[in-house]
Amino acid sequence: MRRAGGRSKRHAKRAAKPVFDPCPPGQRGGQYRPLSDADVRRIYDAALRLLAELGMGETPDRLADMLVAAGATRDGRGRVLMPRSMVEDAIAVAPKQFVFHGRDEDRSIEVGGEAVHFGTGGAAVQTLDLDTGAYRPSTLRDLHDFTRLQDTLANVSWFTRCCIATDVPDVFELDVNTAYALLRNTTKPVATAFTLAENVAPIVGMFDIAAGGEGAFAKRPFVKAHISPVISPMRFGEDAVDVTFECLAHNIPVSCITAAQSGATAPATLAGFLAQSLAETLASLVMVNVIKPGHPMVFSNWPLVIDLRTGAFAGGGGEIAVLNAASAQVSNWLGLPSGVACSMTDAKAIDAQYGVEKGMTALAAGLAGGNLIYESSGMTAALLGASFEAFVLDDEMHSAIYRMLRGVEVSEETLGFEAICAAVLGEGHFLGGAQTLESMERDYFYPALADREQPVTWAENGSTDAWTRAREKARVILAEHEPDYLGTAADAAIRGAFPIR
Repeated sequence: MRRAGGRSKRHAKRAAKPVFDPCPPGQRGGQYRPLSDADVRRIYDAALRLLAELGMGETPDRLADMLVAAGATRDGRGRVLMPRSMVEDAIAVAPKQFVFHGRDEDRSIEVGGEAVHFGTGGAAVQTLDLDTGAYRPSTLRDLHDFTRLQDTLANVSWFTRCCIATDVPDVFELDVNTAYALLRNTTKPVATAFTLAENVAPIVGMFDIAAGGEGAFAKRPFVKAHISPVISPMRFGEDAVDVTFECLAHNIPVSCITAAQSGATAPATLAGFLAQSLAETLASLVMVNVIKPGHPMVFSNWPLVIDLRTGAFAGGGGEIAVLNAASAQVSNWLGLPSGVACSMTDAKAIDAQYGVEKGMTALAAGLAGGNLIYESSGMTAALLGASFEAFVLDDEMHSAIYRMLRGVEVSEETLGFEAICAAVLGEGHFLGGAQTLESMERDYFYPALADREQPVTWAENGSTDAWTRAREKARVILAEHEPDYLGTAADAAIRGAFPIR
């Protein structure tokens, strides 16, 4: 009877919510270093030489004038050259850490240092339909559904719109309704994009309504902007530069994203790629700190790979894994808040290719210490697709990665000399021991979707695969979790002022 009672208590203990989360977000990265210190220095020096001798092309006049006033020069080819001292001054003044606020302060995260956070990104134009299992154009309804789905997932530390509402053709209405979907469905830190600079100010007005009044958002910004002000190779994009000016004027933190592609817009050699991509991201850093010194910027250097046989973007593979890991290493060596990308699988289905490519690239990015790891949840089909099932599967994968990053705690308690002696001289096993029961919650993660049953039990339970189990979980979440984080008054004010669909 005592044995049965003890077993019942152990089952109840396992079923209860863990007292200690064995793998929370924010674990320390940096264990994987694909580059030697000498390699990092050579890549950095090559990047500075590119900025000083080749410089940046197509620099808008307003920005060029500010850069020249701060120490840059114009050459005879119309390019703006940035001397080494100018770049290193920007690195010195740039914030090394900052708080990325959620509207719920308990969901805010500290960006920078050694902390690793997985989050989202992407601009998928297709959604893997939950009912048909086929891809179709992404809609505004999908964006609302993805936002409220991820609101329940602990390992999505911040949410960037993962799909484009293709049923909203007007660019202002698209930007407005994208921002509204984020505000209504989550209180996590969020990120969005602005198609045009003139869209920024009115949408900040929407953020003010959600924050409680005029000017409230700027005091505690809970949205950051994704901007790509540099177009590879080595030139500025005027529209994105204009958006940057507006975002900084409204105190919106920015992720300045460089997304060069190997063999197309950047060298095919990995070292040359890293040098050019670093130079381009440093150009964004100089721009931000010339416009507004010390403004929060995520140093988002995302190396992308193309299949050189076909020219198609390759979101999964060893090359993109090592490049993004190396990018994180270099950014962290500079002491800047790093942003890289992973989980951009080329797989269309939730299959073996999906699992291999996502697991490999996400683990490499996490171990390398990327502070914010974009694209890491929900993306499929080389960023053309987004999947509800992928969101819940990726969330479980990230728990396992965080557990790996946490590592092994070595102490007198965990070495357990006395516990080993007691087990060996007593019952001959560790099952049911006090140390084992304590370690169950403290040291181990128990997946909800991965199947660990024996084959016969799996067959008796319907022989379901991961795709099926993830689909069922996604359906339950979408059926039950319908938040309205704006409230009636704020929602009415926004709907009265903006073309909300």
